[in-house]
Amino acid sequence: MSPAPAEPASRHPLRRLRERMRQWWHSRLPRSDHLTLTQRNVYILPTRPGLMLATTLLVLLVASINYQLNLGYLLTFLLAGCALAGMHIGHATLRGLQLQLLPPSAQFCGQALRLDVLLNNPRRAPRHGLGMRLAGQQDWVWTDVPGQGQAPLQLAFLPTRRGLQNVPVLNIETRFPLGTFRVWAIWRPAAQVLIYPQPEAHPPPLPPGEPRSGPPGHATQAGRGQDFEGVRPYRRGDSLKQVVWKKTATALATGSSALVSRDSEHQQPAELWLDQRPLVSLAPEAQLSRLCAWVLQAEQQGLDYGLRLLGQEIAPGQGAAHQQRCLEALALC
Repeated sequence: MSPAPAEPASRHPLRRLRERMRQWWHSRLPRSDHLTLTQRNVYILPTRPGLMLATTLLVLLVASINYQLNLGYLLTFLLAGCALAGMHIGHATLRGLQLQLLPPSAQFCGQALRLDVLLNNPRRAPRHGLGMRLAGQQDWVWTDVPGQGQAPLQLAFLPTRRGLQNVPVLNIETRFPLGTFRVWAIWRPAAQVLIYPQPEAHPPPLPPGEPRSGPPGHATQAGRGQDFEGVRPYRRGDSLKQVVWKKTATALATGSSALVSRDSEHQQPAELWLDQRPLVSLAPEAQLSRLCAWVLQAEQQGLDYGLRLLGQEIAPGQGAAHQQRCLEALALC
């Protein structure tokens, strides 16, 4: 027996209408990385248990009136007073809270991006039962904020496309103390995050290098009476990846404090160019995914590499700054 076909989205007009209303509402909110919750941006509505409590109180009130029960009146108004007090306490739990979004770091597409949020409580009383989530998701992160203190929160979302993206809308909520009222606020951060292309899982080997440009015979010769071993004295600014630690230990054992580094001109006699043009047979995103994997691989091997994109060229180099520059170019091309 074949499974029943899924219902098309057009059969859920109420769901689509609700999503459109939510997007329209979010678009009207100002963007800011710092938000102070006030009476103007904090909302409150009864929860399902709150509606059940209201129904119970109504039944108790009708029964007390019908049977002239003084104790029934007492119980009804006592429970109603507790519910109203809980409503004010819940609203005060969010009112005055200060939210701050720390600058997010770049991430690769398909990997979870962490958002660090700082909750600042300027009042002396602590705030309990605060939850935050990304709009449209169901995973809450809960915390308490001490009086005149701070509490960090960490959220995560999975970016599905590369490029410069806005941080998603955030919801903060509390149902403290009785759970009969839901108090919430909507936060639209102004920060943007750069998403790199997703690296190819199993990329082919690095492309062959191109001959280095320079005058003929340009090479470093070994000293007289010494065999060339592909090393040279340490120069200020050399990466730790270039240091030959075994030779360094030998030099220190013999009383010499000179470090030795690998000579990249002899290790890599050709220039490595990561070129997009030979990859035109692949899909555009697959091209960038392979180039991203090659950038990470070349940097891991300590090679000098350059990047050639359609309309942009980055000269060969290495190091964290060079890698970041290449990844940013891949993300924004």
